Amino acid sequence: MSKSQKIAVSEKLTENEKYMKDRVGVGTSFDLGFRQIKVLKKDVDIYYLTGMCDTAYIIEIIKKLVEINDFETNYAKVNEVIHNRLVHQQVTEVKTMDEAVDELLSGLIVIFVDGEKHAFIVDVRSYPGRSPQEPDTEKVVRGSRDGYTENIIENTSLTRRRIRDERLRVEITKVGERSKTDVVFMYLKDVADQGLVDLIKTEIENIEVDGISMADKTIEEFLVHQGFNPFPMVRYTERPDVASSHLLEGHVIVMVDTSPSMIITPTTYFHHVQHAEEFRESPAAGSFVRWIRFLGILASIFLLPLWLTFVLDPTLLPSGLEFIGPKEEGNIPVVIQLILADIGIEFLRMAAIHTPTPLSTAMGLIAAVLIGQIAIDVGLFMPEVILYVSICAIGAFATPSYELGVANKMTRLLLIISVALFGINGFTIGGTLYILFLVSRNSLNTPYMWPFIPFDAKGMSQILFRVSVPLTNRRPSIVRPKNDHRQPWK
Repeated sequence: MSKSQKIAVSEKLTENEKYMKDRVGVGTSFDLGFRQIKVLKKDVDIYYLTGMCDTAYIIEIIKKLVEINDFETNYAKVNEVIHNRLVHQQVTEVKTMDEAVDELLSGLIVIFVDGEKHAFIVDVRSYPGRSPQEPDTEKVVRGSRDGYTENIIENTSLTRRRIRDERLRVEITKVGERSKTDVVFMYLKDVADQGLVDLIKTEIENIEVDGISMADKTIEEFLVHQGFNPFPMVRYTERPDVASSHLLEGHVIVMVDTSPSMIITPTTYFHHVQHAEEFRESPAAGSFVRWIRFLGILASIFLLPLWLTFVLDPTLLPSGLEFIGPKEEGNIPVVIQLILADIGIEFLRMAAIHTPTPLSTAMGLIAAVLIGQIAIDVGLFMPEVILYVSICAIGAFATPSYELGVANKMTRLLLIISVALFGINGFTIGGTLYILFLVSRNSLNTPYMWPFIPFDAKGMSQILFRVSVPLTNRRPSIVRPKNDHRQPWK
């Protein structure tokens, strides 16, 4: 609806009441509350949404408004008196019914005064939700145990607790013609590139959709225009310390109400292979953990295609490694065994997600002991197939980014098919196309494979090794920070 079509708040309460009944459903929807009181002989209408408001505040506000009749006699300034008696730190005025309804459905209370062409908005929101707790997918041995929740106000506070800088900007907008979901983008004004901030702001404000019930994922699809590219173009985190660290580097954080996952932009491939645990260890231990993780990620992509290459052409094996590969042919071609076993692991993963926690452990034991062993005994799989598929699965689970793990699994399957069709040439060409595909990607005008391509020696060294914080005195150049030197403000 354009601004010219917006309906102004009427000075006649009956017209406002009719609008609320016809357009919003007051009197029909049980959770839309309405209370009318008299203040100095003027009617005052109060609208609220039960379940999203703090009842104690509403009771206190009504109590103070009613007490005006006992202590005030200035009938000429009823509006000013009511405004002063709204005992809350956040009171605003709106002049259109659309704004009033948006605030009402967001959990704020709306107060209309007879004879006034505006409405008072009082923020008494109290969203239902859980308390902050450590995210299941980003656990650390050392470090904070709090994590983001589905409450955007709480998430903002968790971040501000870690960055108490007056230059931290937290801008909010609404997305969705029907859902009107709150979306926040957060950045450091003197650090983040203004072009990046403007780009993200423009992309979000240009979103035209009924609603974003899938929250952050929907925003991501509008933001980076990913299409059928399976590789994640933004990074998600549920840890306030991780989000704060990226803010200090010059990234922009996007928060969506009802989601505990924050979107970090822009990001490269290498942002998805780092974990908070590395920065909770000493630089040497952190580098060791990082290299082990890199090894697991590489194994999850290339181990099965490489093994299949050696099985199809044993002459490629170096001397001393002739033991690799099956000693006798099985009942089913090896490539089919690999694909079936890989899909079977995916079945187990999905079943574990949808199975209650106490039962998922028992399910894993059944799958490992019964299904796996019996499949070998009946000749469905060879032992080596189970071994290498299991190693790849462990490497996928060691990948910090769930989205990257799934994309790597798709890449592995394509490489297996390529090797099955073309042998060593399929492995070489498939691996090359994989690298070229990643190099050609861009995330919000940011090269996806930086600092590998385009090559940046300093950036690459910080990817390969966990550098001590006192020695990390420059912000990553890829985010084009206004101030690239980490130093206290003077």
